[in-house]
Amino acid sequence: MTTRTASRNPFAALAPVRRRPYLTAVVFLVTLACGIAQLADRGLYDHVVRDAARIDAGEWYRLVTGMFFQDGWAFGLTSNLVWLAVFGTLAERVFGRVRWLVLYFGCGLFGQVMSYLWLNPVGAGNSMCVVGLIGGLAAVVMVASRRYGVVLPVQFRVLAYALPVLAVVDTVVHDNHGLPLLLGLALSFLLLPRAGQSG
Repeated sequence: MTTRTASRNPFAALAPVRRRPYLTAVVFLVTLACGIAQLADRGLYDHVVRDAARIDAGEWYRLVTGMFFQDGWAFGLTSNLVWLAVFGTLAERVFGRVRWLVLYFGCGLFGQVMSYLWLNPVGAGNSMCVVGLIGGLAAVVMVASRRYGVVLPVQFRVLAYALPVLAVVDTVVHDNHGLPLLLGLALSFLLLPRAGQSG
């Protein structure tokens, strides 16, 4: 396999198919709609937020709804949607839609459960879903040269190897984004498409 350098659009060299990010767009629009509903009716948040006491009382659905509503309100909604648009699009092109779903909702649900059990019992947001995708992309960067014959810019490689360390530090300081990122990284080594394979 020949090795080629990717500089202008690094992840495009890794994407086996130039697919349109329809799945990212759908999840973006659903999350946006939930966020607008939350801002329009502020009482809605109390019915959907991840809340350990209410989950203990049997309201398990909050582990799912917590992935679509935002404890950061307007700012949280805006920033999380920007991250979703950027990293969701990249991940969908590299991993394909099925793997994207596994990473996004698998890591998001894992983050919700770990937050409920340990890290942050009350809250909401899709950021834990997005960091799962970021962890997945970090795994791709780590193996890009060996598996896909693509040499990514050095700053991408440094960041990819720094992310697991930062995720551990994040968990130590009791934030809830580190664990889903680590899961995304670990899952991706199992889910990585072969060179030239569409997902």
